[in-house]
Amino acid sequence: MTTSTDSHLTSTPRPRLSFIGCGYLGATYAICFAELGYEVIGFDIDKNKIEDFSSGTVPFHEPGLPDLLKKNLDSGRLRFTTDSGEIADFADVHFICVGTPQRPGEAGADLSYIESSVSDLARKLTRKCLIVGKSTVPVGTATWVQEIVDANAPAGLDVEVGWSPEFLQESNAMHDVLRPNRIVAATQSEWARNLLRAAHKGVMDLAALEDREVPVVETDLATAELVKVAANAFLSTKISFINSMSDLCETTGGNITDLARAIGYDARIGNKFLRAGIGFGGGCLPKDLRALAARAEELGAGDSFRFLHEVDLINTRRRIRAVRSIAELVDRPAGPAGPNLEGIKITCLGATFKADTDDIRDSPALDIARKLHAARADVTVYDPKGLDNAEKAAPELNYVKSLADALKDADAVCILTPWEEFRNLNPEAVASEVSKQRVFDGMNILDGATWVAYGWTYRGVGHDLSVTE
Repeated sequence: MTTSTDSHLTSTPRPRLSFIGCGYLGATYAICFAELGYEVIGFDIDKNKIEDFSSGTVPFHEPGLPDLLKKNLDSGRLRFTTDSGEIADFADVHFICVGTPQRPGEAGADLSYIESSVSDLARKLTRKCLIVGKSTVPVGTATWVQEIVDANAPAGLDVEVGWSPEFLQESNAMHDVLRPNRIVAATQSEWARNLLRAAHKGVMDLAALEDREVPVVETDLATAELVKVAANAFLSTKISFINSMSDLCETTGGNITDLARAIGYDARIGNKFLRAGIGFGGGCLPKDLRALAARAEELGAGDSFRFLHEVDLINTRRRIRAVRSIAELVDRPAGPAGPNLEGIKITCLGATFKADTDDIRDSPALDIARKLHAARADVTVYDPKGLDNAEKAAPELNYVKSLADALKDADAVCILTPWEEFRNLNPEAVASEVSKQRVFDGMNILDGATWVAYGWTYRGVGHDLSVTE
């Protein structure tokens, strides 16, 4: 997806922008803001990554982004560098987009990448500018970043720090930058407020051109920092709730799909993210959930966030429950030491944490495949985009590059990521490929009754299995 509004969007001078950290977040923002008419530099310390971007290659899978990268490299509005001095001289607004992973052995966020990138930038600044955090951080980080800037920037520059959290969804990231559902911005002065508004003018111009409205929340630093983690914690809670209800449905003979549809009609609840399955993963929800609870504990408000620990545990238990369901499907129910799946050939369809990405970070699908392997199953994995990353993370598994190879002689087929290729599987055609017609639908994306009609033993999540078996 590209826009064709360059003449409209470049009619007004805009600040020059840098995006520090060229992962999913920073690279997507850099490319899309160049498309909106800004002069942009993307910065990262990873030379290989910068070489990839500079040559027109996106080193991760995000639909539509490669074409937009090449277009804006050719336009001259976009370039990439490993030289922090170059971005210090160039940009009026610096967006911090580095990772904030979970600290090893702890629940809290690791802010070392923010500290190193900000201190390095600050030391090389020669004029007043605005540094804006986009990374997801614990509340209080912006004030700490301002202290780092004040301690490292040359005296008298009066460099200011603001915060404007990101709300990107992998596989939909381009749309989320160009056409966001809201903008949250926090600054400390009128000068910074106007500059950050100018940095978002391209987004607002495009919205006006398409007759859309983009809600803008201008707030204080602490609130801006809390917005993203609050949203992720709420979403995580919603997903874990419907998964808990799926367990109750399986126990009582209920149907989680019908239950979710019924409560989703309630406007107070809504129907989004009410699909029961194997739980959430990725680089955001799990670590942000834990970081919020950890920060609340540090600030003396931990008692109010105890429930988040259970939300996290519910999600983690989904993976164990999936393995047990698969073991029951192949008539190897778990004993005191867990299931013994020796001699069982299991095909896992999906390795990424969601469809349309190659991201395997904290992927439930890959974790379940590893657990099946640990239970002595012969595990074969196929994923349309995530095989290379999965093989690096879990080399003990077998990987194949085609769906046909994955299905061959399988004793059970497990749908673990809702790729469109898997949604459209033909139960009659697949039956001729496998050894035994048994399917575990961990994402509830198949029509179980249809599969049963073609002779399959079907097991979904949160359904009355006696109806379909």
